[in-house]
Amino acid sequence: MGSNLPITKEIENYINSHSLKLTPIQNEIISYNNKLGEIKKMQISISQCHFLNLIIKISKIKNILEVGTFTGLSTLTMSLALPSNGKLITLDKNSVTNKVAYDFFKKAKQDNKISSITGNALKSLASLKKDGNKFNLVFIDADKENYKNYYDQSLELIETNDLIIIDNVLWHGEVADKKNQDKLTITIREFNSYIEHDKRVECIIVPIGDGLAVCRKL
Repeated sequence: MGSNLPITKEIENYINSHSLKLTPIQNEIISYNNKLGEIKKMQISISQCHFLNLIIKISKIKNILEVGTFTGLSTLTMSLALPSNGKLITLDKNSVTNKVAYDFFKKAKQDNKISSITGNALKSLASLKKDGNKFNLVFIDADKENYKNYYDQSLELIETNDLIIIDNVLWHGEVADKKNQDKLTITIREFNSYIEHDKRVECIIVPIGDGLAVCRKL
């Protein structure tokens, strides 16, 4: 049986050099994040940018909801992949990083597609549902303690065959280490088990970046 190739930094650099190139503003966000210290890990990887770009285009997605904006790399990546009439709503509680992200969106001339909602994401999700909003894709990359809540609410905002993609489901590989009983690691393990057994969807985990769970609503 074949096995996955361990991705070293050298292989990662090779992959990036032979793949779709990021735009100048995407690279500018990455450079900005590199100066933020430890929290830069909240950014998605370049390989995840390419994956999201491809999924959105081949699935002809037009309406996206994002839970967790940070400084906007994933938001901008998805917006760039949308058609000219596409729309993206992104949720985050941090008004400071939201302002940083918006400036990047405006610089990239994508602010016409993107709407930011600042505040408690669970409340925002409930409001979106109440107003009858529907999306083709929900991308979740926020506080891990609420992953199950975000996921359950998101399922009510999409239709059959639409997608929910969740980041960090491999949690730096810690989910596979049975000796690791860290609270967040256990939370991610339990979430992975929850979506695995959820009869409303079919899910796969893709080992890109820190692991993406891709769930299709049945």
